[in-house]
Amino acid sequence: MEKREALTNRELLQTTFLERVSIRQFIIDLKYLLKGKVLVANVLPVFTAYWLSLYFAGERFNEHWSLFLLTMIGSTLVISGALIINNWYEVDLDSKMIRTQKRPTVTGHFSMKSVLWSGIITTIIGLVVMLMTTLEAAVYSFLGWFVYVVLYTFWSKRKYTLNTVIGSVSGAFTPLIGWAVVKPANHVVPIVLFTILFIWQIPHTLAVAMKRFEDYKAAGVPMLPVVCGMDVAKRQNLLYIICLLPIPFLLFHIFGPILVIVSTILTIGWIVLAFRGFHTKNVEKWAQMNLIYSLNYLTWLSVTMILLTL
Repeated sequence: MEKREALTNRELLQTTFLERVSIRQFIIDLKYLLKGKVLVANVLPVFTAYWLSLYFAGERFNEHWSLFLLTMIGSTLVISGALIINNWYEVDLDSKMIRTQKRPTVTGHFSMKSVLWSGIITTIIGLVVMLMTTLEAAVYSFLGWFVYVVLYTFWSKRKYTLNTVIGSVSGAFTPLIGWAVVKPANHVVPIVLFTILFIWQIPHTLAVAMKRFEDYKAAGVPMLPVVCGMDVAKRQNLLYIICLLPIPFLLFHIFGPILVIVSTILTIGWIVLAFRGFHTKNVEKWAQMNLIYSLNYLTWLSVTMILLTL
């Protein structure tokens, strides 16, 4: 009797352990499917623009919790839907690249059919939720999704080096989404944020392309460093970073000198880092530094604008 009870307890422990492992693996797979850092980098500008729009509309954040939740849930779902469909469509490319071989579409942890339907359903639910905010915000959400899925994923990524520029248009819609939830986005702040996000994403993506040069080359993806060479990619990287320098000055009359000072320091630091790329022997390490710096640039710029409106 005691042996039977001991055996039963052992089986229960094994079952519990397997369940924990399964749940943990599911969370890891979900992270890879949703491209965690990409998702966060796209949702952050939505929140920033939403916050700023409330401020300039003279509204209090704590009086619009339901609108805030709808905005964040809806935009996150739409962005997630686009990323999921991207993973579904690019499984053949992902299987050839080291950095993407852990995605559940490649490992087979998720079936291709379930991934496709998850992307479609997530997108539809997200757009419906955004329609519960404003029509304008829902339109911007759809446009961002359409550019990323149709123009970037389905059309340009496998054909043109300009895929980076086209993909950047998609992410640039995020501040328009957050702003339009509260008031129309025909204001200088969301327009400038759109411009910053568009320019910012190009060196950000080039950093990924240079870091994973061998991956993209093996997969046959026509990223700029693969087609035109690393030197061209480095020059383009520097050029777009320099283009960021004057843009925040357009907001001087709204946010004052602090934002301009912070953004200028951040951009000059990035320019210095970009110049170092022409003399580095370890391109992969330098590209990784660029990637991290780009994320810090976006984060600190957003935090600064939020702090200035507290």
